[in-house]
Amino acid sequence: MTSARTDILSRTDRLTPDTNGSQVAIQVLERAMKLLDVLATHSEPVALKELAAATGLHTSTTHRILNDLVVGRYVDRVDSGMYQLGMRLLELGSLVKRRLNVREVALEPMRELHRLTGQTVNLSLQQGDEIVYIERAWSESSGMQVVRAIGGHAPLHLTSTGKLFLSVAESRQVRAYAMRTGLAGTTRNSITDIDRLERELALVRRHGYARDNEELELGVRCIAAGIHDDTGKLLAGLSLSAPADRLRDEWIPLLQKAALKISEALGYEGATPA
Repeated sequence: MTSARTDILSRTDRLTPDTNGSQVAIQVLERAMKLLDVLATHSEPVALKELAAATGLHTSTTHRILNDLVVGRYVDRVDSGMYQLGMRLLELGSLVKRRLNVREVALEPMRELHRLTGQTVNLSLQQGDEIVYIERAWSESSGMQVVRAIGGHAPLHLTSTGKLFLSVAESRQVRAYAMRTGLAGTTRNSITDIDRLERELALVRRHGYARDNEELELGVRCIAAGIHDDTGKLLAGLSLSAPADRLRDEWIPLLQKAALKISEALGYEGATPA
């Protein structure tokens, strides 16, 4: 099927001399983009005359461009004189989504968060009953830091990111996790009791971030905020790890904003953290 852009350009070539064809073609494309932008602001089909008025285009021009966009499936004609965005845009959006990689998207915000705090920033995913570290931001010049090995893993209930994933699980799933793992601890601060774990997860849901208070390793504290995809699903955790006496609560908003920035780059449209 001929694409809308090809139809628009071929129509332009027929109507304009070669010497200024490129300029006119760009103008037609700009008008087409305006129409798509207007359609994107409406959840219901829009009338031809309303589209013409909103874009400042003549009705006949609007009709001609819309016809070309319909051919390319960028726009659907749902009734006589009524239009809405077409399925081709969804197909293209899906291609862009598949190309996005959380690690690639996260790198720059992670480096900026490390620059602001001077502490190690970790990116982690859930893998079964554990979290696995897939990326980090740190520098040798920043003094004492807690550096997690990429590919390293740790139990969900002993880590800040792990608690994020447990906090979005159903109660029965959390209890099944507790049964499987026995909630084994590694320090005197480790949470090894299901009731205490459930209270901790309630705090995570209430506050929108999670803590590891020397529960995995004595002398190390962590805070984590969630990274979500375009469906709102928790995809990964962004965490700050630091010596216990250096971790500051003032960093929590910075952490949340960095996690939100990554989420938005992945298509998430949730609320901005307070």
